[in-house]
Amino acid sequence: MSQEVSHYIDQLFPQFEPALKTKLIEIASIKDFTDGEMMMETGQYFRSTMLIVEGKVKLYREGDEGDEFFMYYLEPGDACALSLICATKQETSQIKAKSVENTKALTIPIAMMDQLMREYKTWYYFVLETYRNRFEELLMVLDSIAFKALDERLLFYLKNQYKKSKNRELNITHQEIANDLNSSREVISRLLKKLEQRGEVLLHRNSIEWLK
Repeated sequence: MSQEVSHYIDQLFPQFEPALKTKLIEIASIKDFTDGEMMMETGQYFRSTMLIVEGKVKLYREGDEGDEFFMYYLEPGDACALSLICATKQETSQIKAKSVENTKALTIPIAMMDQLMREYKTWYYFVLETYRNRFEELLMVLDSIAFKALDERLLFYLKNQYKKSKNRELNITHQEIANDLNSSREVISRLLKKLEQRGEVLLHRNSIEWLK
């Protein structure tokens, strides 16, 4: 287990100082989540902070009628900013987290958070950078909702997903996009068809290929 933890830390968190890496190898555990598994529910207490090392995690809010408000994705090298905040304050989660691929995470007990912040400068900066990145992502989502029409929001969403995946083909269904944009599958399918007619994307059965 310690060798596997060490491998992920060296590969995905090279900025961590040697003493911090040693400490994380000592205290961190590896947890596996299957595709579609709920990793966090609204109202649940955080027992640990998670560093994503494989897979992909979707964070979202759920409305009273079960509709979803997409926030952002976590991918390898990312940490959940809300778990960092709520873990230290022992508060409950106000969001849901679900793996959208088979996912692997390093879990760090919340009891260690204060010590890591005090004793390891690279952890302190990592937490600050995580907060900043997540805040900027939420601002982008807010701008998209407040100032863009749905077709613009869809194009913005797709560009952001392609940029993160670094792959010309995005494995996602029309329904998943509709959920993330709080729309219907029929509307999203119609808008995607327009993008295809304009030569911007190529639609496959369960994926969308970026042509630009």
